[in-house]
Amino acid sequence: MRIIRDYQFVAPSDRGASAAIGNFDGVHIGHRSVIELARKAAPEAPLGVLTFEPHPREFFAPDAPPFRLMRSETRRHRLEKLGVDVLYELNFNAALAGLAPEEFARKVLCDGLGLSHVIVGADFCFGRKRSGNAADLQRFGAEMGFGVTIAPLLENADATVSSTAIREALSDGRPRDAAAMLGHWHRIEGTVIGGAQRGRELGFPTANMSIDGLHLPAFGVYAVLVDVLDGPNAGKYHGAASLGIRPMFDGEVPNLETFLFDFSGDLYGATLSVGLVEYLRPEMKFDGLDALIAQMDADCARARTLLDAL
Repeated sequence: MRIIRDYQFVAPSDRGASAAIGNFDGVHIGHRSVIELARKAAPEAPLGVLTFEPHPREFFAPDAPPFRLMRSETRRHRLEKLGVDVLYELNFNAALAGLAPEEFARKVLCDGLGLSHVIVGADFCFGRKRSGNAADLQRFGAEMGFGVTIAPLLENADATVSSTAIREALSDGRPRDAAAMLGHWHRIEGTVIGGAQRGRELGFPTANMSIDGLHLPAFGVYAVLVDVLDGPNAGKYHGAASLGIRPMFDGEVPNLETFLFDFSGDLYGATLSVGLVEYLRPEMKFDGLDALIAQMDADCARARTLLDAL
C-alpha cells in the first residue's frame, strides 16, 4: 500500500483511483462497506482511501478528551489488510480546513489527486465549517468529471453502526458488541515499554503499553488475543490484560498491561496488537497481595476458558 500525504505532489501512477473518503476511525463494517463500493465502482482503477491526519476533531479541539479508536499506524495496517492500494492520508491543517467545498472538490479531489470516482457516506460533510454535503459533492463531481456514489448508513441490530456507538460499547465494557460493529476485535497496538515490573514480582510478567491519545474502554481486566507483530517472538497468543490505573499501586496514568499465557521471552521494544475479547471484571483494590494474586489466578483461568472456546 502506497501512502500519499500531500495532494499537490502525486505521482501519475497514484492518480485515477476510486477512493472512499472519511476518517475511518476503527475501520468498522460501515467503513468496509464504503471501501467495497469504491472497489466495485471502478474495478480497473487503483483502490484508494482518502483520510486525514490528524483527525479533524483533534485539529479543531486539541484539548478535548481522547476519542480515537485507533492510531494512524493501526488504521494503516487494517486498510492494507483490506487490499487498499493507495492511502491518501492528507495532512489536515489550517489551509486544508479553510477550503470552501467547491475548492476542496477541485483542488484536492480533481486537480490534486485526480480521482476517478469517490464514495462517501450519506452523512458526509466537507469543506470550510463542514458546509458541503454529499449532494453537493455529487454536483461538483458531475461538473469536474469524477463519479460520486453516496453509501447508505449501515445498520446492525436496529442500530446505526458508527465510531460513536463503538466507543459507547467499549466504555460500557461490551467488547463483543463493539466487535460486532467493527467486524474485528477492538485492538490496541503499540510498543512494549518499561514498567515497574510488579507483575513479574507477583508471578505474572506483563507487557506494558501506553494508551495515550486513545479512547479509554472500561477500566478492568479483559480476556485478550495478542499478536506480537515483530521481533523473535512474533506470533499469536492468548492472554489476560489489565487496562486502567492500577488502584492497588496508586497509579495515575492509564496503561495496558498484558500477561501472555504460556510465554517466556523478552518483549521490550516489540510491537503488540492486543484484541479485547471479554470484559472479566472492573479494577479493584484488594486487602493485600495474596488476595490480588488469587484473583489474578482466577482471571487467567476464566480467560483461558473463554479464549479456548473461540
